Amino acid sequence: MQTSEPHVLKATNRLFAALPQADWDRWAPHLELVTLEVGQVIFEQGRPLSHVVFPITSIVSLQCNLEDGSASEFALTGNEGMVGVFVFMGTPSSISNAVVIREGAAYRIRSNVLLQEFNHSGAFRRLILRYMQAMMTEASQRAVCHRRHSIDQQLCRILLLYLDRTQASQLALTQDLMARTMGVRRETVSVALQKLQSAGLILCSRACITVLDRAGIETLACECYKLVKQEFDRLLPEEVAS
Repeated sequence: MQTSEPHVLKATNRLFAALPQADWDRWAPHLELVTLEVGQVIFEQGRPLSHVVFPITSIVSLQCNLEDGSASEFALTGNEGMVGVFVFMGTPSSISNAVVIREGAAYRIRSNVLLQEFNHSGAFRRLILRYMQAMMTEASQRAVCHRRHSIDQQLCRILLLYLDRTQASQLALTQDLMARTMGVRRETVSVALQKLQSAGLILCSRACITVLDRAGIETLACECYKLVKQEFDRLLPEEVAS
């Protein structure tokens, strides 16, 4: 197990930062630092989850598989949250998959330890319930977005979500990966990316997208991005949960 001082760990994840210090001191020693790789499956549909994961520099896609072998993303988790919230709902497994789409660091903790904390600490329980509400908002808004907004608008929204979670202008994303998470054909993503590149907003290479003009992308994105971001900011304030 790799550990660091609690005050260092606490700033690496938004949920960590919002924990009361007494709660943090109690369960921080149980955290294990791990490195997640692209394509790694954190949990699979129908299988029990032994650990809950808190991304730091990694990003995880929550997806539902379809009978034809395709998948569609309904949520994205980075250093603002955690992967495995269904352990708090009285079930050890989920109907979705969690797949790493950006390699990087994360902390994990055994799900039974965190479930004990959920039952023990009212502040932590309220924090997680607010986070779950924010996730429900994101999933609901995505359903509307897929039906009402263009692929170009959806692509801009997704690029902004990645940017928020990486704090960098270069995104290690392939067109195949983006197509899978969006639930569309690779050719559809390729055309949309080319439009953004022609407009001078991004620069595409084989497995990397460099954002040149974030403000321009925000202008083209649908309102779903701002609505979800505002909800996360409202429900997960920087101060300690109370």
